[in-house]
Amino acid sequence: MTNDLFSALAHPVRRRIVERLALGSTTVGVATSHLGLSKPTISRHLGVLEESGLVRRRVSGREHHLTLDVEALSVPYEWLSQQRDIWERMFDAVEDQLRSSGVTRD
Repeated sequence: MTNDLFSALAHPVRRRIVERLALGSTTVGVATSHLGLSKPTISRHLGVLEESGLVRRRVSGREHHLTLDVEALSVPYEWLSQQRDIWERMFDAVEDQLRSSGVTRD
């Protein structure tokens, strides 16, 4: 599922949709009107977001309402946090090694 989320967020159009939905739930038209894309293209992007679990759709008559599922972001957020911790420890170790070797940063 994490890879699906990263793949879904890899495209700038989908990131813009997610950014809009972060402001609150809204209709497909409102969430995508600023993109200037055809309806089939928007449908494909929304399909990717829905399949990844990032976006939920509720149909009310002819209106389709989209909601960002923030909980779906918890898995990649946790993974990124772990990776950040690992990299920070590695950079600290390199810095310690450089200091002990007499190399200084300017």
